[in-house]
Amino acid sequence: MEPRIIKTDDQYRQYLQVVEDLAANDPPLDSPDGARLELIAKLVEDYERTRYPFARPDPVDAIIFRMEQQGLRQKDIAEMLGGKNRASEVLARKRPLTLSMIRALHENLQIPSALLIRETRATYKVRKSARAARRTPGK
Repeated sequence: MEPRIIKTDDQYRQYLQVVEDLAANDPPLDSPDGARLELIAKLVEDYERTRYPFARPDPVDAIIFRMEQQGLRQKDIAEMLGGKNRASEVLARKRPLTLSMIRALHENLQIPSALLIRETRATYKVRKSARAARRTPGK
């Protein structure tokens, strides 16, 4: 079989079988079988990326997941987030994470900082200051 771009689930299953068969022999990378294994594995990987995309969790979901993994409660992470009220606001998606919160969560809970710096699904309401409200015409 000549390697081609995978377009169907049937082709995907066939290529997976070829990868398994080649990998079972553990060919050296500089051999023809090693090069073939590398190419077909790349085709399989590309198909999986397009067919089964993986969505990164938002920061709050990542925090909640890690809390569940480690059996933590909100009060256990309150200090990392600046107190009970802030922890409550962050977990309710009413307050964005600050840089110091991100650092503390990364260092203490080993949550990748790349996940924590993303925007959450919620949009935060920004209050207008009294001065800005006075400048708004028609109010």
